[in-house]
Amino acid sequence: MNRMKHLLCFLLVATLGSLSFKANAYTERNMLQKAADEATLKNVLVMKQAWVPYPAYTDRAAWDSLMGPNKQRLIAAGEKLLDYKWKLIPATAYLEYERSGNRKVMEAPYDANRQALNALMLAELAEGKGRFIDQLLNGAYMSCEMNSWVLSAHLPRQSSKRSLPDFREQIIDLGSGGYGALMAWVHYFFRKPFDKINPVVSLQIRKAIKERILDPYMNDDDMWWMAFNWRPGEIINNWNPWCNSNVLQCFLLMENNKDKLVKAVYRSMKSVDKFINFVKSDGACEEGTSYWGHAAGKLYDYLQILSDGTGGKISLFQEPMIRRMGEYMSRSYVGNGWVVNFADASAREQLDYHLIARYGDKVDSKELKEFSAYLKKQHYRPVTIERDMLRTLESFRYDREIDSYPPAHPHIPYTYYPETQFCYLANKTLFLAAKAGYNDESHNHNDVGTFNLYVNNQPVIVDIGVETYTGKTFSKDRYTIWTMQSDYHNLPQINGQQQEYGRAYKAGQVEENPDKKTFSMDIAGAYPQKAGIEKWQRTYRLAANTLHIEDNFQLDNPSVPNRQHFIVWGDAKIIQPGTIRINSNNEIVELTYNPLQLNATIETLEVKDPRLTRVWGNELTRIILEASDTQAQGIYKTTIKSIRIK
Repeated sequence: MNRMKHLLCFLLVATLGSLSFKANAYTERNMLQKAADEATLKNVLVMKQAWVPYPAYTDRAAWDSLMGPNKQRLIAAGEKLLDYKWKLIPATAYLEYERSGNRKVMEAPYDANRQALNALMLAELAEGKGRFIDQLLNGAYMSCEMNSWVLSAHLPRQSSKRSLPDFREQIIDLGSGGYGALMAWVHYFFRKPFDKINPVVSLQIRKAIKERILDPYMNDDDMWWMAFNWRPGEIINNWNPWCNSNVLQCFLLMENNKDKLVKAVYRSMKSVDKFINFVKSDGACEEGTSYWGHAAGKLYDYLQILSDGTGGKISLFQEPMIRRMGEYMSRSYVGNGWVVNFADASAREQLDYHLIARYGDKVDSKELKEFSAYLKKQHYRPVTIERDMLRTLESFRYDREIDSYPPAHPHIPYTYYPETQFCYLANKTLFLAAKAGYNDESHNHNDVGTFNLYVNNQPVIVDIGVETYTGKTFSKDRYTIWTMQSDYHNLPQINGQQQEYGRAYKAGQVEENPDKKTFSMDIAGAYPQKAGIEKWQRTYRLAANTLHIEDNFQLDNPSVPNRQHFIVWGDAKIIQPGTIRINSNNEIVELTYNPLQLNATIETLEVKDPRLTRVWGNELTRIILEASDTQAQGIYKTTIKSIRIK
């Protein structure tokens, strides 16, 4: 295939079960709008918060049952906050984002206040004696006095493009939506005790939510995440279900005018349909496993709230696509806390097994329910007090339910996502995660054709991940960050060139074979024209204890020797020409190559950012295999074999 063909738009048709899919296509599924029109919604909408599945504040027996053994722990957490000093966020904290790119200066006090508010609410719901009401009142009052609930990193979406809140304009982001939902729950549970003190606070909460959430949502079509003005080539990501799930809570908890509520809920259905239309129906999360809880997970939250708010009459839980989106998480979990971490995902995750259980229950997935029980058994922790009231309360509801599921998490030998072009191959010893795709995915890295290799559930050949988010992370300078570049993924540098960013830079000739346990793609199209690549067909084949990698290439007038890169967690040593031994926390593998073709060097990569050091420690290793000449065509063969040293 010549270079021009790589730049042509093409349609990849693959098979998942008996279904066919189109690659990289926005599909007008409109599942929610097909499930109910506006008139139907009006007939089934449950009014005046009768849909809420939790006890009334005064129902002590019900709260004792729901909280169970967590009751005293929640009360103790609240007691530590009885003297909490609610934190003021000065103007300079907001301005720090545009001055240095630092988000944390503003987010640290903001998050602390939100978490304190949630913890105090849970403590009072657990005890019910009124001890925490004054502090809750203080927190709610202070929250209303804030000029904005929007995070500094997202405030440049204001017309001013500045990171200081502009009182003339209200936008909705991940922060304000979550804060609004939290305040709506405070109002729902504690309006009556607040009113006994002074009804002004409840009125202020209602006013703040209306001005910051309800009105902007109904009156502004230009907020990008709502996707009402979406154009082909634009991304619709986790912001859509995340914000919509928060907004839906606000409306269902605060709006009791049926006509207004119907309009709002149906508007949210049309917006969320845009997300469902955009994401791949194979179920994979191209944003990475770290974002599963914010993408598929928040879609689940939205669908659950919608189902509850309509008495179960509007539901998508029977849709196979929704189920596949949930099961992507169980397929992407390697073991011992390690997950497949393409895009801006971390390689190590503490998964929310309560969310996984809820999801599995609603879509009737045996795989997810057993996976949640497996995680609880392996990594038990009490229900955490964070900032999301809905998820916290739902975790209490499902905590004992999980114990009824048999714990299990078998590695599926072959999983392929034909639209997203992720492929997982597994046997008793090895787990391979490889991808094709394109270089304009949400939270994209330039990584078409890369792979991760795990030995006995431990990462050995790795994806580094992403550093702490700053102003640069989502700017025009994103690909100056080393972790975003193909040279720091398990990929070749071809004729002196790295991969480039853009939708046009993608894989071609993608083929998978479950019987032979192979996954293959032509990655030539991910590199710039000046690389002069006619073909670079990369094939992965998994055997019993060995991964075979074959690179079959054809170049036009090469002038710079090709290089192969392997990012290793552990030590690497050349034990003889053609053999490199890798020790990754006592998992030993040997990487072999043709020493007549390739010369090996090993370098240490210093890791400084805390988001990465928490996973990898202070260093990683990069193996470089550099070609001894500039062949126009040829084949590089590399093997990675797990071995035991006696």
